[in-house]
Amino acid sequence: MISVTEPIGAAFDWTKQVLFHTFRFRKWAVLGFCAFLANLGGGSGNYRFNGNPFGRAATQDSEVFTRIGTWISTHLALVIGLGALLLLLLVAIGLVLAWLSSRGQFMFLDGVIHDRAEVADPWKRFREHGNSLFVFQILVGLGAFAIFAVVGLSGWLIARPDIAARDFGSRALIALIAGGGLLFASLLVLIVVTLLVKDFVVPIMYRRGLSATQAFAVLRWEILPGHGGSFVLFYLMKLVLSLAAAVVILLGTCLTCCLAGLPYVSSVVFLPVFVFFRAYSLFFFAQFGEEWRMIGAVEPEALAPAEG
Repeated sequence: MISVTEPIGAAFDWTKQVLFHTFRFRKWAVLGFCAFLANLGGGSGNYRFNGNPFGRAATQDSEVFTRIGTWISTHLALVIGLGALLLLLLVAIGLVLAWLSSRGQFMFLDGVIHDRAEVADPWKRFREHGNSLFVFQILVGLGAFAIFAVVGLSGWLIARPDIAARDFGSRALIALIAGGGLLFASLLVLIVVTLLVKDFVVPIMYRRGLSATQAFAVLRWEILPGHGGSFVLFYLMKLVLSLAAAVVILLGTCLTCCLAGLPYVSSVVFLPVFVFFRAYSLFFFAQFGEEWRMIGAVEPEALAPAEG
């Protein structure tokens, strides 16, 4: 029987062992930095504008919008150029964060498994693994973008007659239902793949020294068959635990006047949460065979990837 509840107690005990058995601030700071790297680009900040972003004066005086529109029309080439540069800058920043996160996931995993906090050595040792994971994630992202583009274009072609006629007819309804359904299904698949990669593909790469593509194939063909229900239950349980953790993080952030929510600081303050969830997936994974038992029965020589 594959249990999703027994690993909770094991992960809780291991978190206490790693962080509280012998409290050392340096260990928290270093392991927290690894957790910070591992979760770069994974935040979900919500930015909201209250009211009109141009203020009440702009709402009352429509001339402001007219002037803005006139200026944009006059300097259209400049606006397009600046927009393209901004887009390229955002893409570049996203790629750098994804690259750092790919390496950081192995650094943090290694620290949790071995109950140690190091940066320089694992940063070098997991270069090949991190680069492989980075490329794999880029390919997944490009595939998802291609699917979204095809679905969006198909929906537009179907609804084009209604769009031209400015009428919400049967074609527009079909495009909305079919396109929306396909986009939702594609987004769901993307989310599932992302979760599986972080929770299980990374440990498989770490354990067997495989590339990301090879590790995903191992998960798909050796582990998932016959255990789909167990993984569904695992993520349902993880969702419940994540909601509880979110409440703890929210309270901690409020009690510290948002200081605990600062980048890196949050990774140190809430390090027990990150260690717990990393250990939870590992203890769950350990139930699929002795080979996947990484905490408590680890031979460093067998696990450490080759340098270079």
